Amino acid sequence: MKILLVEDDDVLIKVLTKTLKAHHYIIDAVKDGEMGWTYGSTFEYDLIVLDVVLPKLDGISLCKRFRAEGYVTPILLLTSQTANSAKVQGLDAGADDYVVKPFDQAELAARMRALLRRGSPNPFPLLTWGDLMLNPSTCEVSYRGQRLDLTTKEYELLELMLRDTQHVFSSDELLDHLWSSEKFPSEATVRSHIRRVRHKLAAIGAPQDFIATLHGRGYYLKALQTEVAMPTITPPPLRSPSLEVASEPKIDCSHDSTSSLPVDDRSTTAQQQYLAFLNETWTTTQPDSIDQVRVLLQAIGDLHADQLTPQHQTQAQHLAHKLAGTLGIFGLHKAVHLARQLEHWLGGQAPLPANQAPLMKGLVTALQQEIEATSQIQPSQIPSGQSPLLLLLSDNESLNHALQAIAASRGVQVELVSPLALDTTLSALDATIDEIGQAPDVILLHLSIDRAMYSHLGQAQPPSLLQICTQRYPALPIIVMGDRQEWRTRLEVARHGGKLFLDTSTSPEQVIATVVDLLTRSKLPTKVMVVDDDHHWLRTLPTLLKPWGFKVTTLADPQQFWTVLQAVTPDVVVLDVNLPEINGYELCQMLRSDPDWQRLPVLFLSALTDASSQQKAFTVGADDYLHKPLMGGELATRILNRLQRVQAYQG
Repeated sequence: MKILLVEDDDVLIKVLTKTLKAHHYIIDAVKDGEMGWTYGSTFEYDLIVLDVVLPKLDGISLCKRFRAEGYVTPILLLTSQTANSAKVQGLDAGADDYVVKPFDQAELAARMRALLRRGSPNPFPLLTWGDLMLNPSTCEVSYRGQRLDLTTKEYELLELMLRDTQHVFSSDELLDHLWSSEKFPSEATVRSHIRRVRHKLAAIGAPQDFIATLHGRGYYLKALQTEVAMPTITPPPLRSPSLEVASEPKIDCSHDSTSSLPVDDRSTTAQQQYLAFLNETWTTTQPDSIDQVRVLLQAIGDLHADQLTPQHQTQAQHLAHKLAGTLGIFGLHKAVHLARQLEHWLGGQAPLPANQAPLMKGLVTALQQEIEATSQIQPSQIPSGQSPLLLLLSDNESLNHALQAIAASRGVQVELVSPLALDTTLSALDATIDEIGQAPDVILLHLSIDRAMYSHLGQAQPPSLLQICTQRYPALPIIVMGDRQEWRTRLEVARHGGKLFLDTSTSPEQVIATVVDLLTRSKLPTKVMVVDDDHHWLRTLPTLLKPWGFKVTTLADPQQFWTVLQAVTPDVVVLDVNLPEINGYELCQMLRSDPDWQRLPVLFLSALTDASSQQKAFTVGADDYLHKPLMGGELATRILNRLQRVQAYQG
């Protein structure tokens, strides 16, 4: 898939190019909005990634321009601006998604895959055609369960054809989609890649003409049945002249030397390689960042002398914005925070009053010290995602201090919320989380906070904080500390969704150990596989289950069930009864007869409400039976309840 990246930060271009090429994307990178328009209006792209703050034409204006001219290519905005108003402005301009720097590389890749699926005739996470299956999340390809070892370009060729199986791709189209705009190989190169992919497929049992040729037109995936109509043919787009691309180091991803390693070893090796790459990049980025800080110091000096012009103030604001994005790549979170503060101040009142200079000089000086003190990027700094966050609702100061110290040693962030910071409303909790800037991964609630808060507010029987938290975060583990002897308290915790109850005498070490255990258990999302021939329902389900953090794989063709099952290895399967060729009862019987899958939780979700249908489901081994139509919350609750029982049985 081909992506246009419009970003003026050389470091971010370099890092993103490496990351995205590792996910088999073809990247064109340009450094200003006008060049972004030139490229985006000249070449065919599957996705456009825009920074908001750009020279010549800003990202918001560029996005509006694309939409005004009728371009429907998905657009992802990438920026350091965290305010909700900025996000709203970007989405209203026509962007499809918005990611804030510093970002988790895995999350960015997942968001990009989601946007690419929306614009694809195949909206499902796994791409299949007969016995061939491609998983864009892991970049793995298999045929009848046998892994297919492909080069980057061969993988890209198969992915492109699998995303639109009813299309004949001309050589020109393949050249446009699979090579960057600066490389224009000949049609012989396309034929060579087609020939190699055919050979590799045939070597593991696929037909020789799995990729068929329509002479004079191009290539397509051979129909699975002879009755299937010939793929539609659309005229190929005119080839566009080559344009000069922003000069960036080219990273060769055509061969993955780690592909033969076990998955865990490959992950470790990839992380080590990425850390080495970051440290190599930091050797040139650090002095450049220090030079940029000196420019900011000069601007603050001009402000102190009351000589800072609005133009120079705007330039300084853009420089602070750029620093925030660059430093976030290397995990320098404190430096990012300082740069954002500077950006906020410089983007406010214009012109700035001279009396602000001492405050801003302190920020710039602290920023300079953070950059100069970082001689090497450590593994803990790699921004592979934010550290897990424990939201602590407690007024016990001694406990709070002990928990914060122990949590820090275990790599867990703690955000303390005092009773006076909240009232008993969802909006107050939302506002507090917005100020933190990160959703919590687990909540620890000390019950004494309720009593202190109620006394302060003068309320007799308000809704408890536990109720508020479970309403706001239905899938989040909530630990409650209280008096074990008060059975009414334990009953309240059970009624309102508390995950665990700890006695107030529990040591801080044991509390954090419990938190870490919960985080470890919930580190990977619950994988739910849904088999149903209702395509509208399948498209709706991922959205319905999103609040509970499920990773949903949908499948409309039950004949692909076993192949997808083995590739996804779900935690739970949801089956419809009436399916083409193979019904849900038969699929459940297949699972129950296999030693590897006989304990997999199976839920039936069907429009059939009669007693005999339900009885038959339980007879063949169903764990639960639900009726359509159904709210996402009910399905999620049934799934979670079933999984909790399985975990309790296993542990």
